[in-house]
Amino acid sequence: MNDFELYFKLGWEHIMSIAALDHLLFITTLTSIYLLLDWKKVLILITAFTLGHTLTLFLSVLDFIQFNKNVVEFLIPLTIVITAIVNFFPSKWRGHSQKIKYLIALSFGLIHGMGFANSIRWMMASSQHLLIPLASFNIGIEVAQALVVVLVLFIGTLLIEKFRIKSKWWINLISGTAGLIALMMCLQRLPL
Repeated sequence: MNDFELYFKLGWEHIMSIAALDHLLFITTLTSIYLLLDWKKVLILITAFTLGHTLTLFLSVLDFIQFNKNVVEFLIPLTIVITAIVNFFPSKWRGHSQKIKYLIALSFGLIHGMGFANSIRWMMASSQHLLIPLASFNIGIEVAQALVVVLVLFIGTLLIEKFRIKSKWWINLISGTAGLIALMMCLQRLPL
């Protein structure tokens, strides 16, 4: 297996494994308020998240910045809790809501990138050429995230448009479930 395949697979598995539940919950919660017809907004949102986590992933793996692993592991589920709370109160964010969501996605991407870096840094430290491993790991993450996003948008659209479930119920179910799981993760990961 060449370096691209190896690191792509690691990036894919980092999102698609049960060990990555926090990242799956974040992406699901972040995109649960949208339907397939909102794909342009979602594309910008996910791009903002990607820019954030790509930046900290690269800077951290290249040892330009370092973060306490325990603090990062606490902050990741906290991003889910905050996103879930924002989803519960959509009227509070009207007017500036989309810009705020893009800023949240970018900011939270920075935090998630720290987590990605913590999980792959040990493998890349021995590699002389970091560009291909870093890029392929990140591409693996992006492909997996794209699949999750499309699945969430498809299920939400199906439930809301075909089965006439109120969008508020769908959003509250996803946000409430993810928020509670993430809150338990936060309590387990308190960086004391």
